[in-house]
Amino acid sequence: MSRPPLPPFTHDSAVEKVRLAEDGWNTRDAAKVALAYTLDTRWRNRVEFATNRQEAQAFLERKWNKEHEYRLIKELWAFTGNRIAVRYAYEYRDDAGQWYRAYGNENWQFAEDGLMSNRHASINEMPIKDADRLFHWPLGRRPDDHASLSDLGL
Repeated sequence: MSRPPLPPFTHDSAVEKVRLAEDGWNTRDAAKVALAYTLDTRWRNRVEFATNRQEAQAFLERKWNKEHEYRLIKELWAFTGNRIAVRYAYEYRDDAGQWYRAYGNENWQFAEDGLMSNRHASINEMPIKDADRLFHWPLGRRPDDHASLSDLGL
């Protein structure tokens, strides 16, 4: 199984890979999203570490069970060969109804088949008021005409 676009990345293929990742995560379908990672993928996400696809999927299931109405925007930061760096922001609410905006950076490394073999994430989040939310599209894929992180000043 391959997951185009494949490395080595060009600017256009890196932008496409980032948007495909964003679209996948916005489905909040952990089983589907996990298929984008190698069987032996290695993750660092805050203080959690995953060393295979099953652990990555379990992480995503836990994440989206507590992060309700999750909406994510990713943006290409840099790329070279089989690596891509992104910055992103997402909004969600917790079980108590408190909204949060999380800001993060990820470094990705891909296998020849286009599956992600390494994902290193650094994330900070802050509580926000409902009135301060910026991501209002219906759950699922971000509309093509929605503002980017740069457009939003994030």
